[in-house]
Amino acid sequence: MSTNTRHVQTTLFGRNVSLEFDGPWAGYWLVFLRVIAGWWFLASGLGKIVEYGVFYDAHGWMMFGAEGTLVYPITSWFAANAVWLPNLLIPWGQTAIGLGLLVGCLTRLAAANGAFLMFFFYFGNADWANGFVNGDLFGLLLFVTVAVFGAGRVFGLDAVLERTELVENNRWLRYLMG
Repeated sequence: MSTNTRHVQTTLFGRNVSLEFDGPWAGYWLVFLRVIAGWWFLASGLGKIVEYGVFYDAHGWMMFGAEGTLVYPITSWFAANAVWLPNLLIPWGQTAIGLGLLVGCLTRLAAANGAFLMFFFYFGNADWANGFVNGDLFGLLLFVTVAVFGAGRVFGLDAVLERTELVENNRWLRYLMG
């Protein structure tokens, strides 16, 4: 077993902090998290497409299910003025996010969009029947973790794409990958 322990020294909230993590095991764990999140969203998106067809109908949840929540002003506006956009983006966005994470392509972009959707799912949960700590919160944290640690560079297409001439000449593209 490899003991490739990394030491990280940083400052958090004005205090010096020292962290240690094992390189290979951390890499395996990131791949595991990325693939699980990818499968979850791919299955969820495809399930909606298969069950409801090309357009998913989110109008009811956006107008009534999220009523009284933090995100209700946004969801109600979309429900009244542009419901076609969430109806399209929820199932197809979940499918694209899932595919991106499964193969590790544009991982940070996919994970950021997953976190965006999970933000609305978490804060749009009007009844908090399962408490404040629930699956939607863990989904949000999972996507943020995948984005922060650049999980696409480990056994993902991002590692290959980052070596292309296009990315080498446009370094800003690396922020979408990882």
